[in-house]
Amino acid sequence: MKLKELIKNIKPLCVKGNIDTDIVCVNIDSRKISNGHLFIAMKGTQVDGHKFIPMAITQGAAAILCEDMPEDIVDGVAYVQVKSTEDVVGEVATQFHGDPSRKLKLVGVTGTNGKTTIATLLYNMFRKFGFRCGLLSTVCNYIEGDALPTSHTTPDAIELNQLLERMAKAGCQYVFMECSSHAIAQKRIGGLNFAGGIFTNLTRDHLDYHKTFENYRDAKKAFFDGLPKTAFAITNADDKNGMIMVQNTKATVKTYSTTSMADFKAKILECHFGGMYLEIDGREVGVQFIGKFNVSNLLAVYGAAVMLGQQPEDVLVVLSTLKSVSGRLDPVRSPEGVTAIVDYAHTPDALENVLKAIHEVLNKKGHVITVCGAGGNRDKGKRPLMAQEAVRQSDKVIITSDNPRFEEPQDIINDMLAGLNSQQMKKVVSIVDRKEAIRTACMLAQKGDVILVAGKGHEDYQEIKGVKHHFDDKEILHEIFGN
Repeated sequence: MKLKELIKNIKPLCVKGNIDTDIVCVNIDSRKISNGHLFIAMKGTQVDGHKFIPMAITQGAAAILCEDMPEDIVDGVAYVQVKSTEDVVGEVATQFHGDPSRKLKLVGVTGTNGKTTIATLLYNMFRKFGFRCGLLSTVCNYIEGDALPTSHTTPDAIELNQLLERMAKAGCQYVFMECSSHAIAQKRIGGLNFAGGIFTNLTRDHLDYHKTFENYRDAKKAFFDGLPKTAFAITNADDKNGMIMVQNTKATVKTYSTTSMADFKAKILECHFGGMYLEIDGREVGVQFIGKFNVSNLLAVYGAAVMLGQQPEDVLVVLSTLKSVSGRLDPVRSPEGVTAIVDYAHTPDALENVLKAIHEVLNKKGHVITVCGAGGNRDKGKRPLMAQEAVRQSDKVIITSDNPRFEEPQDIINDMLAGLNSQQMKKVVSIVDRKEAIRTACMLAQKGDVILVAGKGHEDYQEIKGVKHHFDDKEILHEIFGN
């Protein structure tokens, strides 16, 4: 593709060199640059990509897209200067890959909790309807049934468009995608055409990056602000920020709720560890999920499917067959009658929701033992709040290591313990070694009790000092239980 075609939808400040040059690949990683590539120099949060322009040219870059024009202009290389490469990278990537999002129906899911569950359930549902589908999620990306491991909730703009192009070529009709606040703020989804957007909820998270809750909220809202008139925007009316999300959107707005008037409504009729009986829009349905927060997730799935043209009765039939996403309220049972629940809950709100769901089923007929920690090099302010929530709804709490990353595990534990008073500390023990913490919880549990192992969910590793070591909460539980 000619460079001039790639940049036709952006407004350059300055152009130097021949824009008729052929571009065979677009990249933001200088290490991947080869002959005929366009290198986009991004001013990242850790490293300024402009430092690698000379390296990219040495490796054969045919063109450079940058914010700061280099002093040394190399003959035979085209330079395009823009105000913000972050603002245009999505547009350029979309153009290079043939605008793939317009060849399929792309639905984005954003919010603090529930993104993975909703996106995955929609993917599974529409495959059961007989459509070819793609999924972009925290757990794994899928093109039809082919799994592609992922390291970010939302890939960068280049990788994202590559994946969407592959999905379009594979005949996918629908793609369901988690949209993280980082991805929205960093314009990774820029240039994409969404058929619909879903808002789950908003609680404290990622303040290490966004700095304030308002910035975090506004990043989520920007997704809905950018939806076209042809799209739908489904929002959670039970969340105080639900209507704020859609107040400036051009999309058709629909609401869902478990407590008030809304376009899509549900209530719990019966609940046990095997699932729930619900009433959704006046129809009864049995589902294989527990917890009020999961009722909200299922309502969002139901609403999106209806907005995508499916009949409500057909949606409910498929909804009754769907199972929980890996690492989300994922049960492991011991021969002695103890139930352990593995869940990804890593925010105070997520812990609250999961523990509430457990209590709804237990109905005061057993004890709750919670094993939890907090991730290193992330928002420190949520650590004491997580400890407080765990203690508030548990009979015993074991504070342990999560993914310490480059922090000392004991320092993270100390931050969590700092939020507890002397009375609360009577319920708590701290064990740095996560396996020993889980083993201790299993030793303390009696028949009928529930152990919540929170924080890592689907993850099969612990990240320590930059190295990922194999660690799977479910594997550990099976080993301890002798399953």
